[in-house]
Amino acid sequence: MTEPPYSGGYPPPPPPDQPYGYGYQQDPLQDRMWILVTHFGGAAGALFGAGMLGWVAPLVALVVRGNQSPVVRSEAVKGLNFHLLWGIIALVGSVLTCIGIGVLILGAATLIATVVGVIAGVKAANGEPFNYPMSARFLR
Repeated sequence: MTEPPYSGGYPPPPPPDQPYGYGYQQDPLQDRMWILVTHFGGAAGALFGAGMLGWVAPLVALVVRGNQSPVVRSEAVKGLNFHLLWGIIALVGSVLTCIGIGVLILGAATLIATVVGVIAGVKAANGEPFNYPMSARFLR
């Protein structure tokens, strides 16, 4: 018995050797866009979130594209590790504002996270690898 030809509508079922779909087709433009979202979004989150929200954009990039692209996953993990550390430092600074020194810590954490995030974004836009300085490895 032969199967009838595909007539449109829903996509045809995947071949038997790929039970969960057709597999990932790498798209370098999509990867580059998500890498830029990771770095520039982290810098913007740090700037507008008083140093504490820089981790949001790398986390979004990791969740949305990290399982499909090892390059995006690597860059998102680097950005997430960096912005988590500086977000924690900014949070400590905001708690310590009641004794005065926290204002300096909060300002320094915001400035560092923003400037280094922008530098990482510029390097990524030029296609150059960038390893964040002053970072911890929370995720691998």
